[in-house]
Amino acid sequence: MCSLSLFHYSEYLVTAVNNPKSLSLDSFLLNHSLEYTVAALSSWLEFTLENIFWPELKQITWLSAMGLLMVVFGECLRKAAMFTAGSNFNHVVQNEKSDTHTLVTSGVYAWFRHPSYVGWFYWSIGTQVMLCNPICGVGYALTVWRFFRDRTEEEEISLIHFFGEEYLEYKKRVPTGLPFIKGVKVEL
Repeated sequence: MCSLSLFHYSEYLVTAVNNPKSLSLDSFLLNHSLEYTVAALSSWLEFTLENIFWPELKQITWLSAMGLLMVVFGECLRKAAMFTAGSNFNHVVQNEKSDTHTLVTSGVYAWFRHPSYVGWFYWSIGTQVMLCNPICGVGYALTVWRFFRDRTEEEEISLIHFFGEEYLEYKKRVPTGLPFIKGVKVEL
């Protein structure tokens, strides 16, 4: 519950600091999607049932510690991405370029093209590893991977439209950071 609360509160707080024009209650990301709500409820249900029927499954300390490291890494990477992007960061993929929109390629964006997605990817899977939830662990990994595969392609279409060759060169140099996700395919 602590990692979940910290994640949602910090999403709002960092948005308030970096991009107050886009700040709303939606910045907490609590109403992200029906799928997100179902996933959270499923993980709580799995944890509770397994804790009742197989409590030894929930006492694998090294696995919980590994999950905690994934959660901390993911949270720090996502917030570093948000701070690095500043007002360029938005929770909604932008379809129109604002006058102040710039291509951010420094800081964590020099390591990954989509560091906030990488952070959320490992954070979400880490929550299930930390809880020793094998079913939701696999389910989260597959669901979050598919979500970010589609989201990365959607966002990169906009970024190519906004920044053209500058983004294509950046795309050649820097990986997405997400396993087995290359981003939108560009045919020249």
